[in-house]
Amino acid sequence: MSGGRATIAVPLAAVAMLMGGCRSPVPFHGRPGPDAPVLALGGPEPYIRPPHRPAPVVDQRRDLPDAPHDVYAATQAGMLSPAARRLPLRVYVPDSRGIGVDVIDAKTYHVIRRIPAGRAPQQVVPSWDLQTLWVTEPGGLVPINPRTGTEGRTVPVAAPFDLYFSVDGRDALVMSARLGRIEIRDPHTMRLRSAVQVPCPGLTHADFSASGSTLVVGCAGSGWLARVDVARHRVTGTLRLAAGARPQDVRLSPDGTTFYVADMGRGGVWMIDAVRFRTVGFIPTGRGAHGLYPSRDAGLLYVTNSGERTVSLISFAQRRAVGSWRVPTAPDMGSVSADGRLLWLSARGDDAVFVVSTRTGRPVRRIPVGAGPHGLCVYPQPGRFSLGHTGIYR
Repeated sequence: MSGGRATIAVPLAAVAMLMGGCRSPVPFHGRPGPDAPVLALGGPEPYIRPPHRPAPVVDQRRDLPDAPHDVYAATQAGMLSPAARRLPLRVYVPDSRGIGVDVIDAKTYHVIRRIPAGRAPQQVVPSWDLQTLWVTEPGGLVPINPRTGTEGRTVPVAAPFDLYFSVDGRDALVMSARLGRIEIRDPHTMRLRSAVQVPCPGLTHADFSASGSTLVVGCAGSGWLARVDVARHRVTGTLRLAAGARPQDVRLSPDGTTFYVADMGRGGVWMIDAVRFRTVGFIPTGRGAHGLYPSRDAGLLYVTNSGERTVSLISFAQRRAVGSWRVPTAPDMGSVSADGRLLWLSARGDDAVFVVSTRTGRPVRRIPVGAGPHGLCVYPQPGRFSLGHTGIYR
């Protein structure tokens, strides 16, 4: 925002006059922009440490000219938070038909550790403050320390399927598909605070609006979407997609105007107006459309199509599919590497993880893992904080 740049420019100019035009010996790394971190003169770090609770991302509607143009502006290649910069590059793979999480060294492609994580773990979710990885399993939430690779004591929770965090970091939101509700919990202790009953069965995945005030969640059991007011903890609307729809992953467009919703039943991706909460289009991608993952530059959306054994590429700017990659076996869920060069994909039917080049679309590695790999997490990732799932960052 232009006001922010003017405020910074005045003290810098004053310092330059006092110091005879001296320049900082420390280079600035990262894409310049209104949300980019600022380096103090002579500072030892390329990024200053963010406050404990950063201001919510401003709403991205086009009628706000001073709003930033990209909700993923802080998630570009190399823009690691100080909280995550020194963590080892690992890929955490829960075995949905097993009892643990396989840990892959992202540089050597070797499984280096197996972490006990209850039974039938489903997702590996980074905490809001990037300090903990939470594993969802039928008996509760298992914390993992990403620095040491060790698990903590399981927090009893009734059948959590997925986990999210409010933009301000004050609340953890647990998707309880069996109970048909979103549980509001303390983000550190996971102690239950309240719950929001959702009037459609089969809660799956979700994403937040640009301001973080609204959460849109899919209901695979009914073909509906639900809209939740995060601050007031109540459902404010529902939307039926189509007969036979099975919504899965949800992801916001970079400009914040559109939610993209993968539909496993209809074989494609719905576009939902983020303000009016209504469908504005459908993009066919292939049978079994499941996971949605923005490219590191936020230009493309990768869509895993398990029934087609393909990954579709949707252009955010063109709002259509612009390419497709064929992979050796049905892709389930995935994650983009921190530098954006690789797409990691779990293959539940093959008990393996595939690594695909985002430049060529060709598989470069196949890594055998435990039974039924599901919601894998590449960690660390660029971003100021995590909104949950297997890696939604802002």
